[in-house]
Amino acid sequence: MAGKAPYIVPVGPIHPALKEPVHIELTVVGEEVISADFTPGQTHRGIEWMGLSRNPVQIVHLTDRICGICGVTHSLSFARAVEQIADITVPERGDYVRTIIAEFERIQSHLLWAGVAAHELGFDTLFYLAWRVREEAMDAIEVITGNRVNYDIIQIGGTRRDITEDQHAKIRKCLNTYKDLFAKLKKLFLEDAVIKSRCVGTGLLSFETAMAYSAVGPTSRASGVTADLRVDYPYCAYGDLDIKPVIPTIYGSDVNGDTYDRIVVRIFEVAQSIEIIETCLDNMPQGPVIWEEKVAKILSTCKKASGEAVGRHEAPRGEAVHYVAMDGAEAPIAWKVKASSYSNLHVWPIILKGAQLADIPVIVASVDPCMSCTDRVAITDNGSTKIFTKEHLAKMSYEKSRRMMQ
Repeated sequence: MAGKAPYIVPVGPIHPALKEPVHIELTVVGEEVISADFTPGQTHRGIEWMGLSRNPVQIVHLTDRICGICGVTHSLSFARAVEQIADITVPERGDYVRTIIAEFERIQSHLLWAGVAAHELGFDTLFYLAWRVREEAMDAIEVITGNRVNYDIIQIGGTRRDITEDQHAKIRKCLNTYKDLFAKLKKLFLEDAVIKSRCVGTGLLSFETAMAYSAVGPTSRASGVTADLRVDYPYCAYGDLDIKPVIPTIYGSDVNGDTYDRIVVRIFEVAQSIEIIETCLDNMPQGPVIWEEKVAKILSTCKKASGEAVGRHEAPRGEAVHYVAMDGAEAPIAWKVKASSYSNLHVWPIILKGAQLADIPVIVASVDPCMSCTDRVAITDNGSTKIFTKEHLAKMSYEKSRRMMQ
């Protein structure tokens, strides 16, 4: 390394190794990354702004479009926030249906990620296998919701669809398929010599750094952080379930916080989600999924609601947060979304430092980034060509938020 001059390697915003636009700038000496930075902002769509001209029931439909993989994540988080403000209760059966669809979303999201990780390693046979078996979860989601993407099953006060007895057999068939495949998937992803050589010891994120940077979900649990919203602050049906956060020791290994550990956590979370769904099906309470006699009142109740609340959900990538403020008008006066990727992307400069160029794609992918969930922007037209600094934009955001809450 001595005597070699550093040079800049730009990756993105459009690059074959990136599934969504983001600009990553790497400072490299030889083949080693000595520093890294990233610039998001290429996929902002103004969804929060659009929501402020709609009523809460309409916004639920919009939240499903924030992410094509984690639709339930955002619709459930938003609905929970509004339900707190408007004091709307969800029937117990509705909570169970919410839990089942959320766990199916976790399964398909983790399998999608596993396929992408395999592809980034050049293991395309495993990529095709992971995505083929993911279809089982997508089929089960379609059975329950009628859709494969943008499920539109969450409604303020419950769910739009129930899980009927005749659907149980199809759902259990899917779960049994995964139980039969789990040993094979575990062997392919966790025992393959090439995957081990490429992932063990790369993308290191220590427990202390994960805590300091507020990493969430599998990214933090792979570093030994036992934080899981479903366990720490149970909601929906999770309070009735005996679940524990999945960390790498479940595979009988030490916690290293590397790319390999992040694979371990996601593979075993698939198995955990299967158990959760089976338990929910076995113990599904009787009754409605939404108080039918109150459906007509939900919209009017939401319109008249006043207050603020935070809705949270343990998404496949980690904790997602929706902040909603209402003042008795039809539309919210504030709606802010903090997706899990917003927290996890900030560890990129840490885990990329010291990496080899060839390992960058899988390390970047190891936090399971979602740029469409993350990107936010605020634009103020003051009739001038002034370029605002980061500090000025932050100040304007604070002042606007205060005005909205007065």
